[in-house]
Amino acid sequence: MLGQTFFWFGEMARARAHLEESTTLYDAKQHHPLAVRYGTDPGVTCRAYAATALWLLGYPAQALRRGHEAVALAQELSHPFSLGLTLLHIAWIHQYRREWQSAQEQAEALIALATEQGFPLWLAEGTMVRGWALVMQGQGAEGIAQMRQGEAAFQATGGTVSLAYNLAQRLEAHRQVGQIEAGLAVLADALGLVDKTGERLWEAELYRLQGEIRLARTTEHHTEAETSFQQALDSACRQQAKALELRAAMSLSRLWQAAGQARRSS
Repeated sequence: MLGQTFFWFGEMARARAHLEESTTLYDAKQHHPLAVRYGTDPGVTCRAYAATALWLLGYPAQALRRGHEAVALAQELSHPFSLGLTLLHIAWIHQYRREWQSAQEQAEALIALATEQGFPLWLAEGTMVRGWALVMQGQGAEGIAQMRQGEAAFQATGGTVSLAYNLAQRLEAHRQVGQIEAGLAVLADALGLVDKTGERLWEAELYRLQGEIRLARTTEHHTEAETSFQQALDSACRQQAKALELRAAMSLSRLWQAAGQARRSS
């Protein structure tokens, strides 16, 4: 529970430490009955969350390996709800890695499982990921419609954890298709949720995308965009999220290069 809590707070090193320790302590025969009480098998849960944390900390290959370990354990235990959790986390990892087709495949596997078993939460999550993947593959209108559908279904479950993250993905989708004003509205909602709930997992990316949107609106917003990129970098550094730190640093670098070229040409 500590590992999951630190994960959503964005404290990746502490999350990983607790999740890895729990994985070491886990014994399937002794602890799998806890799945009845908590909904997911603790060994599967720790591996799934650790996989996502590993990507954020800068270990993409280890992240996928740990994610596939989680899937194998869930299948071995024949626990469908735990399997849904692992499929979601692997889909997220493929999102992070910009592997659009793989993200879509995992999302569709999750949707099929959720439909068969009657899991509205996993159905909503899978629909949002699939919608994002469609946008990134050129199907903007259909993808955003699916993301909105997934968000509505997610909120109908009463859930809030991961909503800020999912809004960030729709923000990126709106930016991808040039819907800047729609993106700004989503950004405001997502940042409001971060302040309200403390879910800081994707805070750095929200600030980075804020900077990108400011630049997309007008080239006169360089100073504001630089502030957003610096906020993104600061947030990622606090979280020790090297993957997000790299993204923020690249955005800052592109901004400075563009500013330098503009000065030289003038």
